[in-house]
Amino acid sequence: MSEKGSQLIDRLLDILELLSLEKDGLGVTEIGNRTGLHKSTVHRIVNALAERGYIEKVPDRSAYKIGLKLVEISSIYLNSVELKTEARPYLNELTAQLGLPSHLAILDGKDVVYIEKIDVVNSIRLYSQIGRRVPAYCTALGKCLLYGLHERGMQDILSNCSFEKLTEKTLAKDRLIQQIREVGTNGWAVDDGEHEEGIRCVASPVYDYRGKIIAAVSVSGTASAAAPGRDRKIGGFVRETALKISERMGYNDALLKN
Repeated sequence: MSEKGSQLIDRLLDILELLSLEKDGLGVTEIGNRTGLHKSTVHRIVNALAERGYIEKVPDRSAYKIGLKLVEISSIYLNSVELKTEARPYLNELTAQLGLPSHLAILDGKDVVYIEKIDVVNSIRLYSQIGRRVPAYCTALGKCLLYGLHERGMQDILSNCSFEKLTEKTLAKDRLIQQIREVGTNGWAVDDGEHEEGIRCVASPVYDYRGKIIAAVSVSGTASAAAPGRDRKIGGFVRETALKISERMGYNDALLKN
């Protein structure tokens, strides 16, 4: 990055940090006075930030304050930290109950991203899994997370998926969509060796206080450890765990139905 580009970023961050301390907002002149920037420079930066929603104009005043986009980004990070903290005891319990590794994941574009994993025994693999990205179209976690999108959002993501057959059991798009919709009926989804040969997973969605799916919980095992005949039993445990975590995130099904 050029020295000029670095200076521009520093100035942009100076303005954001200044506005974060001023709940009523500041005008361009005051921002310039506080930061030592020329008025034209301030104008250029605040216009760019306002266009992206990071700051917004105060109604009926020539002033700017922190915008919803910046709040949204901060909330995503804070929710992720809170989610992991709240989920970990329940993931430990789930792994102990079933003797299978448990996972917590979120959706990022067309990928599932693991943000927590509990192994059956202490293992270095625990750390190597966190942050791993896998395609949403061939995982039980992905099915649950895609179910949380509106139909248009789900279709937009699937239209960008390769649908590469990673195993002989990787589903075609039509069959995948059918299974995604079944999450609402069953409360859980299965990956029957669709991502990794011989590995089966069962997942269930995690909801927040708005009733929005923000993550998913799963357990995985070999085709014998997580045999198809155990899907209903395992699905019940995973769904119960996901609902406990959801409640910790403010989810209340009874209130949302009223």
